[in-house]
Amino acid sequence: MHEFEVAIVGGGPAGSTCAWKLRQAGIDVAVLDRETFPRTKLCAGWITPKVIEDLEFDISVYPHSFMSFRHLDVHCWRTHLKIPSVQHSIRRWEFDKYLLERSGAPIYQHYVKHIRQEDGAYIIDNEFRCRYLVGAAGTKCPVYREFFRAANPRARQMQIVAYEHEFPYDWTDEHCHLWFFGERLPGYSWYVPKANGHLNVGIGGMATKLKSRGKEIKTLWQHFIERLDNQGKVRNVDYQATGYSYYLRGNVDVVRNANAFIIGDAAGLATRDMGEGIGPAVETGLLVADTIATGHDHAFDGVTRLSMPGILKQGLGQVFSGRRFRSAEVR
Repeated sequence: MHEFEVAIVGGGPAGSTCAWKLRQAGIDVAVLDRETFPRTKLCAGWITPKVIEDLEFDISVYPHSFMSFRHLDVHCWRTHLKIPSVQHSIRRWEFDKYLLERSGAPIYQHYVKHIRQEDGAYIIDNEFRCRYLVGAAGTKCPVYREFFRAANPRARQMQIVAYEHEFPYDWTDEHCHLWFFGERLPGYSWYVPKANGHLNVGIGGMATKLKSRGKEIKTLWQHFIERLDNQGKVRNVDYQATGYSYYLRGNVDVVRNANAFIIGDAAGLATRDMGEGIGPAVETGLLVADTIATGHDHAFDGVTRLSMPGILKQGLGQVFSGRRFRSAEVR
């Protein structure tokens, strides 16, 4: 049986960040994930400057696709706003693999089926034993299912359903576009260029509101890609879009049970306005790592709840400082 001080179930940004900080503290930690990295991960791949800062991320040495936007093109009904705010795009399959390898933790490809407590330890499928257990495997995390579902049930009204596709494309519009409330969508759609000739387009909205309005995400997706075609942004693409769901931040009451923790999407922490998951995942990974390393409990109250205030604050700061920006920068 493999034994560790800490076992983290899930190797995405939450799990890899937690492992990275624990390794820095000299703590024996391993990461278990059902898939081999790099793996396909559905996500717009939009990350904020705060994510870069929290990860102590050196863009200059990042060897993969990275693109920076100097403003966001926000469309709401007939209004088009250019909000000055530095944001970034990455490709998740590259980004996640890089962060996981950077953590320095041993990685086991393992599909967790059963977890039990025994003599102050956690036993995973009779193959792994640990003192601390961290659930970072997203919405379907087995740690959440086993130790948190009863105390911290999902708020169905917070469920987001999304539909998206990322593909090679010789884009000509280098800006990140967001469309709000089109076709009465209770959410928004996006166009996110990626470096090295890729593009992510998608649509997401509140599942319960979609149902109450008699809307189908696939129908709204069709309207969206027709709009992209009509505007000349994306043409002649054989779309292979895929759907998925996750949860915006509701009442996150219980994130620790004895020495078991949940972080990131396993706790349901995506921001309430933009559905941003990577930022809260990184923040909670750092908090739980510090709790384990120091013994000081950290609540998730201070974890980012809304994305837009930070975007607008940064934009106002740029305006008042008189800074001027060129178009997108690509690496």
